[in-house]
Amino acid sequence: MFFTPHTAEDIRQMLEATGCASLDELFAEVPQNLRLQNELNLPSPVSEAQILKELRAMAASNATADNYSSFLGGGAYRHFIPAAVDYLAGRGEFVTAYTPYQAEISQGTLQAIFEFQTMICQLTGMDAANASMYDGASATAEAALMAVRLTRRKKVVLSSGLHPDYRETVRTYCHAAGIETVMAPLDENGRTDGAALGALLGESAAVIIASPNFFGVVEDWDALMSIIREVSGVKCIATVPEALSLALFKPPGAFGVDMVVGDVQSFGLPLAFGGPHCGFFAVRKQDVRAMPGRLVGLTEDREGKRGFVLTLATREQHIRREKATSNICSNHGLGALMATVYLSLAGKNGLREIAVQNYSKACYAKEKIAALKGYSLPFAAPSFNEFVVEGPEPAADLLHFLEKQRILGGIALTDALYGGNDRRWLLCVTEQNSREEIDSLIAALAERSKEK
Repeated sequence: MFFTPHTAEDIRQMLEATGCASLDELFAEVPQNLRLQNELNLPSPVSEAQILKELRAMAASNATADNYSSFLGGGAYRHFIPAAVDYLAGRGEFVTAYTPYQAEISQGTLQAIFEFQTMICQLTGMDAANASMYDGASATAEAALMAVRLTRRKKVVLSSGLHPDYRETVRTYCHAAGIETVMAPLDENGRTDGAALGALLGESAAVIIASPNFFGVVEDWDALMSIIREVSGVKCIATVPEALSLALFKPPGAFGVDMVVGDVQSFGLPLAFGGPHCGFFAVRKQDVRAMPGRLVGLTEDREGKRGFVLTLATREQHIRREKATSNICSNHGLGALMATVYLSLAGKNGLREIAVQNYSKACYAKEKIAALKGYSLPFAAPSFNEFVVEGPEPAADLLHFLEKQRILGGIALTDALYGGNDRRWLLCVTEQNSREEIDSLIAALAERSKEK
C-alpha cells in the first residue's frame, strides 16, 4: 500500500501556489537543529502481531500512575473515573467526538451539551456557558480575545501564577492579533501581588488570574476584585485548570469576575500522556453574544414538547468569517460528554466529597513534609490539592531518587518559566493517593534527607 499522500504533481502545484522554488525553501523557517539530517533508520517489516507484541513491551517500561505512586499534577490530574463514564461515552449514539453540522437532528447530542453547559454554570457561578473548548489553555486565550473585542483595548495583563502553557498560548494568540501582554508578579505567599497588579491595569482590556494557580495557591478574590474594579472597563478573567476545586471553594462568579474559563480534565478524562483535554467557557449574560464557539438552548415545539437547538453559533462556519467571534471550529464534544456523565454520576454531594478528600489528603502531606528536616513549604497561602515544596538539594536529583523508589514525586520548578528555584518542586495529592502512599513518600524524603 502506498502511504505517501502527495504526488509529484501535488508538490509542484503547492510550490507554485506558495511561490517557493523547492521544498527546502518552503521549510526554510524550520531551524536546522530540528531537521532530520539523515535517512530514517527503520527496521525490516514485521507482521501486525509481532509489532503489537513489541509495542506492548515498550509501553510496559513507562513509569505511569498505574504502576508507580504518582504525585504529579501541574494541569493534568489523576482522579478516579467510574467505569460508566467510558461505557456511556462509547455507546453508538456518541461514536463521534464531533458535533453534527445539522445539530438539531441529533437531540441526544444537543441535550448532553445543554447539560454540560448547565453544570458548568452551576460550578462557576456564571450565567451562561458554551458547548466547550479544546482545552483550558485555548479557552483562556479566547477569553483574552473576547475581552479585547468588548473593550476595544489592546493590552492584557497576566498573573505570573498562570500555568506556563496557558501563558504561552495566550501570548501566541495575542501576538498574532497585535495585542500587548504584560506580567503581574506574585507576592511572597504565591498570590498575585495586588499593588503591582493595580499599577499595570490602566488601559487594559483584561486581567487573567488563575486560582488555584500553577503553584497550587488559592487567590484572594475579594482583595483582587476590589483593586480591579477601581480601573474602569477592565474585564477580569478567572482561569481554573483544576476544575475539581470549584466543588469546594466559593465560585469565581460569586466575586463578580466577568469570565470563568478552565479545563474539565479532572471530570472523567484520563491522563492519556497529556490529552486530549476539554475546556470550558462561562460568561455573564450581557456578554453572551461575544462568546466564542457555540451554545445550545432549550425551547418548545408547536406541540409543547421540549427541544434543543443551537441558540448561538457565531463561528466562521455559520456566519461571514470576518464577523465570527472565533475560528474554533468545534467543541470537544466527546470530552464534554465524558465530563457530563462523570458529574451526573458524582452528583453535588459526591463531587464535594471528592474535593474534600483531595484537600484533606494534601493538607496531611503538607503537614508531614513541613515537619521533615531540610524541607519547607515556601508559600503560606491556602492551596487545594497541590503545593510547592523546597528541599535540601536540587529537585531534579531528588525526584530522580524518588523515581527509583517507584514514586513519581512531582514536577521540578527549575526553569525560569516555572519559578526558577532548582530546589523547589510541585507536588499534587488527589483522592487516588492512599495514606500508605503518602506515608511512603514521606519516608523516602526523610531517608534522602539523612543521606544528605
